[in-house]
Amino acid sequence: MRNEFKNDIEELVESISESYNLEYYIVPRELGSLPNRDVIIEILTTLRRLIFPSYFGKNSFRKEVQEFHIGELLINVTEKISKQITLALKHQARILENFNEDDFILKADQLGYEFISKIPQIREYIATDVQAAFDGDPAAESKDEIIFSYPGLLAISIHRLAHELYELAVPLIPRIMSEYAHSITGIDIHPGACIGKYFFIDHGTGVVIGETAIIGQHVKIYQGVTLGALSTRGGQKLRGVRRHPCLEDDVTVYSGASILGGETVVGKGVVIGSNVFITNSVQAGTKVSIKNPELLFSEGGPKEQQKEEIGFDWVI
Repeated sequence: MRNEFKNDIEELVESISESYNLEYYIVPRELGSLPNRDVIIEILTTLRRLIFPSYFGKNSFRKEVQEFHIGELLINVTEKISKQITLALKHQARILENFNEDDFILKADQLGYEFISKIPQIREYIATDVQAAFDGDPAAESKDEIIFSYPGLLAISIHRLAHELYELAVPLIPRIMSEYAHSITGIDIHPGACIGKYFFIDHGTGVVIGETAIIGQHVKIYQGVTLGALSTRGGQKLRGVRRHPCLEDDVTVYSGASILGGETVVGKGVVIGSNVFITNSVQAGTKVSIKNPELLFSEGGPKEQQKEEIGFDWVI
């Protein structure tokens, strides 16, 4: 290595080290080991094998070894999730300066078991999501196709797992799970959102569902839909405040719609048209759209412009 290059490296090392002292809040070196994102993704992979046996495993599922197969996966995921919960709890406790290391392993084991005990219920909910996707999409040739390939089902499956950890007040891990789903599907569901059975996200890219959103049963939403907050300028002062809307049962929301605000309730059976912007509650059974737009054809036709009205034929 050239001497002048070696000197440059030494200066760079010193400069980066000094930045660690200045930007200490992104250097958790004194707070112990953090949860491992790669391991958490491995846990999600194992959980998907438990939820959808034979779909995502290396071997075909056989009835005669069903219990052995389940037991093996449960042992694997329980050991890993308990360790990651332990690391998350320790990290949180050090931040809060309420650190008693002896308590964490036992608490993590308890939380880990509570979490895996929810798997039958989670499978029940996800089965309804598969059915909703099949019933709601005429392009779906089979439920197998949905399980293998639909990003909406992947996102809601991971959400239902992350939500249970969120409900158990496990720090860090639920958000790591949800943001992993976001990164591979383009669907951003906060683990705090409460979502009922038979939920279908069609296409999905660009969907955003906020932390305090509540969604009933048999709800269908399309790409680009936002269930968001009116404003987050209050920052951390808004923590714990209801900021996101409620969608009651049998609601359909078409692409590009934005429904905002913690006091906004979309009633049972409402249909929200594309690109609608809503900040007030909508009564049950209502159909909502923006004013009918017009298409203007000025090339390849008569000299006079041709107009054609398109869109929904109903308004609030």
